[in-house]
Amino acid sequence: MDRRTFLKAVPAVTLLAGTTTSFGQDLKPITLMEPQRDGGKSVLAALWERKTIRDIGTEELPAQMLSNLLWAAFGINRQKGPSAGGTGRTAASASNSQEIDLYVALPEGVYLYEAAGHRLMPVAAGDFRSRSGRRAAARAPVNIFYVVDIAKYAGAPFQEPGLKNTDVQKSYYYVATGLIASNVYLFAASQGLAAHFHNCDKTNTPKEFKLRPEQRVLFAQTVGYPAN
Repeated sequence: MDRRTFLKAVPAVTLLAGTTTSFGQDLKPITLMEPQRDGGKSVLAALWERKTIRDIGTEELPAQMLSNLLWAAFGINRQKGPSAGGTGRTAASASNSQEIDLYVALPEGVYLYEAAGHRLMPVAAGDFRSRSGRRAAARAPVNIFYVVDIAKYAGAPFQEPGLKNTDVQKSYYYVATGLIASNVYLFAASQGLAAHFHNCDKTNTPKEFKLRPEQRVLFAQTVGYPAN
């Protein structure tokens, strides 16, 4: 049995342990499995395989795969970051502000990825995958919405020049999003997954995801197995 066959054999229901799957019912937090430290293709091999794949299937990702994906995207990889009082993440951010939040749309609801506890916190019950703005994405198992929280700049461990300037902030959070999205692309390439970074519905998602005025929806990225 090869690795993908084994992963496909893992019951998909384990992904949703501790949640209610019926629409309209309350969602509960999902404690993700401990992210793995090895496996998959090397960084160089993944770079050779990195590409956008828009044709993504409907098969759910196993629990371990989802855990590894979110950690690779923007998880904590060291308890002491580049400044006092802050953790280090798998992607850089201006002044270690960690201003990008990952909202994860699964078939049963939307969750906020909480890196500190490596878990998914409930946001809204229901299927909002179509808000990613792509037809295939609405059927794919995972859609990650990149949301910037401007308020986090004020609480950054140290203040770089221009951190309070709105134009400079825009350059910072677009770069930060690109760095995280690149992590997702590399992880997908290393694991034989498909990934597609694209625009999304910025009109409905702020209200549906219960965002504050300081938060802005930027882009979405769809991840799953390539469609056969």
